[in-house]
Amino acid sequence: MKVRVDKETCVGDETCVDECPEVFEIQGDVAVAKMENVPKELEKKVEEAAKNCPVEAIIIE
Repeated sequence: MKVRVDKETCVGDETCVDECPEVFEIQGDVAVAKMENVPKELEKKVEEAAKNCPVEAIIIE
């Protein structure tokens, strides 16, 4: 699984950071993925973060 955050869409709500701090962090006013390739053991947490993002800024490939 690959993940990224659309910086144009992100509003810096920090929901993703709360859900999965291993993968997401806030830089400036927006969230970023600290890694592109998500380890298998974190996939469910990343999916949950994407589901709970209020502006659907998390893109999973």
